[in-house]
Amino acid sequence: AHLVHLKWSSFFCGAVLRNMGFAEGLMLYLSVNKILFKDGCRHFQEISERIKAASIESAEKQHRPVIYLPSSETSKEEVALKIARKDRIDSGLIGILTCVEGCQLFEFHRDRKARTSTLKSVRRRCLHYYHYFDHAELGRINVRLQTWFPFTIQVCMNGREWLARTMDKKGIPYRKTGNCFNWIEDVEQAQRLATAQLATDWPRLLEELAGQVNPLYPDIFGKFDTQYYWSTAQSEWATDVMFKSPAHLAEIYPRLVRHGLLTFKSQDVMRFLGHYVSAKDKLHPWFKNEVNTSFKERQEGVRVKHSVSDNSVKMYDKGAGESYETKPNDHNRRYFYSTEVNVLRIESTVNSSREFKVFRSKEGGPKDEKSWLPMRKGIADLQRRAEVSQASNERYLSALAKVENDRSLEECLDGLCSPVKLNGQQIRGLNPFGADAPMLAELGRGEFSINGFRNRDLQEHLYKGNAKNKSEQKKRSGKVTRTLRMLRAHGII
Repeated sequence: AHLVHLKWSSFFCGAVLRNMGFAEGLMLYLSVNKILFKDGCRHFQEISERIKAASIESAEKQHRPVIYLPSSETSKEEVALKIARKDRIDSGLIGILTCVEGCQLFEFHRDRKARTSTLKSVRRRCLHYYHYFDHAELGRINVRLQTWFPFTIQVCMNGREWLARTMDKKGIPYRKTGNCFNWIEDVEQAQRLATAQLATDWPRLLEELAGQVNPLYPDIFGKFDTQYYWSTAQSEWATDVMFKSPAHLAEIYPRLVRHGLLTFKSQDVMRFLGHYVSAKDKLHPWFKNEVNTSFKERQEGVRVKHSVSDNSVKMYDKGAGESYETKPNDHNRRYFYSTEVNVLRIESTVNSSREFKVFRSKEGGPKDEKSWLPMRKGIADLQRRAEVSQASNERYLSALAKVENDRSLEECLDGLCSPVKLNGQQIRGLNPFGADAPMLAELGRGEFSINGFRNRDLQEHLYKGNAKNKSEQKKRSGKVTRTLRMLRAHGII
């Protein structure tokens, strides 16, 4: 089916002021800044108001909208996209969307009987600011700021948006539907650009984003030395298999779905996601988690999902949607609606990173003493997170490769037996059960699959003995040359 494999990623990076993310740390913060406990609530309110005012100041200066959403269920992506289209924003701040959402924060609690006051971490609701940017490097992203202590930040970025922006700069034409590339002129170069994303200086990049949404950080915290600790709350690592024709994917996809639902056992799913399972399919006695497989039809396509704990691997075809394309020497985007579905996506989602291992030293221990330890959520282990996710995708694709092909012989040979044109000249169809059978049989030799073949390599197997003279040798070479031309015309080589 002429497949092209491409690897991309999406990251949801979260940040918390590490030494203020727990009650004792906030108590120390009040103590260092000589704020009485009884004045703590008023101080927290004052800091919150100052940060909110500073956060929306840049939007006011740039005349960008600040919109309050009465429901957190409203699709913020759609609202931001409408704003960007309406105002034709292709760089910088698109706007700020605010809404009240649930979060983890701190409250003052007084025990009148014991005559003591404490800070407790509670689950409450507070105002959040969503800053939507058309970033010069990352494409369209959003950064969420919690407007109450400990002022957590969440950055949502999409590797495909990032890649599209990079390809625009490099002048590589492509066609994109939603968050899916249907066609790229130079796939190998695109993959190199996507792989280079992992070598990003993440602390610098994320700190710059934090400074834009919380410009008073860290000076607003006075004498208390603090900084954001960045971690990957969730990562999605996708391997896209691009079929040249939507018809090819439509033909095989129902069998892949059926194979994924009926064939893969719980032990198979565990192997996909890196869990140890013995050759006899026996599990460790300590394994108590659930393994689930689900099927769902969505507007974007049909999805099969396998999950272990909070991690999952899923397969889906990419459905129709709004598309845009860039063309050679003219990289202005042209928008249209596409119904083409030519991408099969395998995607591993990691929420619980401790299910995997990374070869590293212990925190606070000697740097030269390394061992296999649980993977951290911190951005220091992003490279390893990508490795285990890609390994999961490859194991799943290898398992799908065993799906049975129930096409009839007539369907398999469709088009090969009919004449085709190459450079304006008509080339005859193949006769796989007649005159062309010996030649096709030789093409399947193992050494040819490994090393390829030359004209004279085929001659050695198609003709017995050496040519008697130069004239005969020339005729043999010419005949094989015409045969190779015919095979190229039919897409066999």
